[in-house]
Amino acid sequence: MSANISIGDAELEIMKVLWKAGEPVNTQYISKAVKERKWKRTTISTFLTRLCEKGAVASEKCGNIYYYTPLISKRDYRRAQTWSLIRSLYDGSAKDLAAALFEEETLTDDDVKDLMAVFGDKEE
Repeated sequence: MSANISIGDAELEIMKVLWKAGEPVNTQYISKAVKERKWKRTTISTFLTRLCEKGAVASEKCGNIYYYTPLISKRDYRRAQTWSLIRSLYDGSAKDLAAALFEEETLTDDDVKDLMAVFGDKEE
């Protein structure tokens, strides 16, 4: 399953609930998890329908209740979105993205250490 699916901000909130749950959940569970949004169940159902149509979520009916499971992992989605950002805004250069973050001073010393731990041992 491709993680390069276009997911809107509200749909992403639903995906985050599904990822965090780690098991199939119903709209009641999702509604409680996003209660601060004050979305009606019908709104949540609409988002879930769209996510199913996009291939990001699977639904399974058990009795009269539908349960939803993500078809793409959080990690794969993040990776696809990150590379999409790098391709579209930085002409495919991860180095240019990193330079932009350094220039804007948005990275803390701890962030730099973490990045070095992840990428420092990689060979070019």
